[in-house]
Amino acid sequence: MHTRNKLLALLAPEDLARFSSDLRIVEMPLGQVLAEPHEPVQHVYFPHSGIISYVVEMSDGQMIETGMVGRDGVMGAIQALDGKISPNRIMCQAPGVASILDSDKLRAACDASPALRAMLAKHEQFFIAQIQQSVGCNAVHLVEPRMCRWFLRMNDLVGPNLPLTQEFLAQMMGVRRTSVSLVASSMQKAGLISYKRGNIQLHNIPGLKEATCECHEAVNTQYEKIFGVKSPRAIADETLSSQLKPAHEH
Repeated sequence: MHTRNKLLALLAPEDLARFSSDLRIVEMPLGQVLAEPHEPVQHVYFPHSGIISYVVEMSDGQMIETGMVGRDGVMGAIQALDGKISPNRIMCQAPGVASILDSDKLRAACDASPALRAMLAKHEQFFIAQIQQSVGCNAVHLVEPRMCRWFLRMNDLVGPNLPLTQEFLAQMMGVRRTSVSLVASSMQKAGLISYKRGNIQLHNIPGLKEATCECHEAVNTQYEKIFGVKSPRAIADETLSSQLKPAHEH
């Protein structure tokens, strides 16, 4: 059950056994705050589904997403190991389920296993690479390719049915609500997506890939280089290809 999280699945059995009995399954409802700025991280989350967002809150109350964690990663591991506080707010952006662990339990397991600590350090390296790519993307790319990148990353982690509003999407991307509405309307007319309040459905993944920038591919390439396994994008592509095959080919 716990190995539905891809990072836990990558661990050597003896390393997972060091703390698996302390893991428990919890639901993550939409909007749940998992950590507050400048507060200690009490629990480590290994998502099976859903999406966890790291967000920066501006002085006017606007929140901008700086990083995203799903079933391919972990939230709070590095802070737990070093006793650090959370640098920003961490919240559930898409509802799901996760295996969670008290921070001190993970710290004890890593003290006994350099290999486990090294695996978590790899994830931190990937997470930082993802943030850096997002910073570059937000600085130079237009709203439409950025939105396509955001949709594709979410599709890799949770699938094509996204429980979110345009208002929330605009807030996470740090752009005006009117900009998101115009781009979403254009994408809907092109058959790429459809939306109603509280839900966005992705209909044409290849089309979204054509419309996005290079950043989605760059993040997945980083994942494959760091971990030496298929990225969530590659797995999602294989699933889509299988679904599109005629029945007699299955």
